[in-house]
Amino acid sequence: MQTTAHNIQPVISQTEKNTTLWIGHLQTDSKDHDAGQTFTAPGDGTINNIQVYSTLVQNPGDVSLSLHEFDSENKTWGPAIAHANVFLQKGDVARWIRFYLQPVSLKKNASYAFRLHSDTALIGIGEAASNAHKPFATGQEWKGDVDSGKGYFFKYFNLAFKVEMIA
Repeated sequence: MQTTAHNIQPVISQTEKNTTLWIGHLQTDSKDHDAGQTFTAPGDGTINNIQVYSTLVQNPGDVSLSLHEFDSENKTWGPAIAHANVFLQKGDVARWIRFYLQPVSLKKNASYAFRLHSDTALIGIGEAASNAHKPFATGQEWKGDVDSGKGYFFKYFNLAFKVEMIA
């Protein structure tokens, strides 16, 4: 089936952005910094893209997005079920960046997470900080570094993102 704009609809989105999270390779730091976002599928369906908001491209380069099944109780990432790569340039600022995925089926109420990574680029991703009395309902932000393999989850932060389902 040919996918067109009229049969794709956002099913999960968090479009607020009041700060920036940096991902990629900072020249003065030997660690590559990754970011991610958890979410729960609101229904059964197929997705073919995830979007994030680029606030700044300090160093252009390839950015990869991997989509994973996610164990929200134990906060563990499952194997990747889809991948996409985008080359970001200096002009890719203050706009939504779409990562096209091979269509993948999501199950209603199942938890998923996506991770952003770059070995060469340094990219600012839009994020929102919530107040301490109202965590985000759309999931939790994750950030970590590649060298340690560790990361941290934050319920009062979310990336600016959109998950679109094929109708």
